[in-house]
Amino acid sequence: MTNNRTIDEINNKIANGEANIYTAEEFKKLIKKDETPSFDEVDVVTCGTCGVMSGTAAILNFVVSGPGEFIRANEVYLNGVPANAGPCPNEWLGSVDAILHGTTHSIHDKNYGGGFLLKDILEGKEIDVRVESADGKTIKNTITKEDIIRAQIIGTRMAFKNYTAFTNPNKEAISSIFAATPLEGDLKGLTFSGCGDLNPLQNDVSQNVIKEGTKILLNGAQGYVLGNGTRSSAEKPNLMLTADLTQMDPYYIGGFKTGQGGEVYDTVAIPIPVLNEEIYNNLLITDDKVNIPVSDIKGRHLPLTQTNYAELWGEYSLRPQYDRTECSKCDSCIVEEICPTNAFENERLDLAHCFGCGMCANYCHHDAFDMQTGSVDLTINDNDVNIPIICRQSDRLRGNKLALKLKKMIQNQEFKL
Repeated sequence: MTNNRTIDEINNKIANGEANIYTAEEFKKLIKKDETPSFDEVDVVTCGTCGVMSGTAAILNFVVSGPGEFIRANEVYLNGVPANAGPCPNEWLGSVDAILHGTTHSIHDKNYGGGFLLKDILEGKEIDVRVESADGKTIKNTITKEDIIRAQIIGTRMAFKNYTAFTNPNKEAISSIFAATPLEGDLKGLTFSGCGDLNPLQNDVSQNVIKEGTKILLNGAQGYVLGNGTRSSAEKPNLMLTADLTQMDPYYIGGFKTGQGGEVYDTVAIPIPVLNEEIYNNLLITDDKVNIPVSDIKGRHLPLTQTNYAELWGEYSLRPQYDRTECSKCDSCIVEEICPTNAFENERLDLAHCFGCGMCANYCHHDAFDMQTGSVDLTINDNDVNIPIICRQSDRLRGNKLALKLKKMIQNQEFKL
């Protein structure tokens, strides 16, 4: 007979301090050590993922002038990043409704876009605002987070169960959103996305738990699942999520430079209450069982072969070690130029902004950065090749941290299942 529990029963155990709650990382480590907790020994597993999530948008309302100074906004720019005015016209109110896309680039710098702007807002920085109004006026002002009346993130395509790794079998280098620099040809490097067995959807493949109305953490703020996202499929599901932007932690959201300009990354954590044995059995998946296709970066949907997340993540480093004494103070620092999150500037590495992508260690000319990102053995076109992993567009460290935050919030009854 299949065992069953109810949410109320688990909540009662939590209230009494009797619930066994694991993060996905903790749970998978026990599985890998052959110490898997039994069904009766686990009540909740908190799962987390972090990565570039292009379908991120913010709905904002803020005041830019006194009432009656302009009819309505036609065009809105925040630090040079265009936002769509409306849908409400706010006639003569001096306030603006706008929808900002995380992937929209500044008119001044394609590497600065919505993702960087959202982090700047959350970090309390002053934001330059320019409004072109319907009556031909230009209104300029500055705002901070405190001036924003309402702000909501809606992610249309988030937390993909798994994605794709890319390499370049062509002769010429290819510029793409899936690589921070043009990816060299002749299979000289591999880039990938996905947090493997830590991903919420990877642990609830049948979506017994993760469905419309499920409570989540999005970039540290409590939010909800609106349903499955755009371009979601049975094989590669993703989610439409929402939460209050002003309640988010800037550590978990930001910009990520690619070969095609600025993108945006987000972090998602979702609790999996273990209500029955089917849900429990789905949690037993480990990285070595999670396959990921390897595709031609020029074709994107042309699989060359496949690997798994154990090969991609392994026991490799999640953050670089920077030795300033090894820095040669180059006139033009390649790491400062290509760092996707601008974490390295003026010979200093800001670990709070570091994404653990591995670009610094793979591109520094003088080995000032030490980070093992690994390589993967593949068979492509009947040839055995070993390809170095040069760029990760997902961050297991942030995913783990948010899953741990969620675990503690559940234990402290700050987050109700």
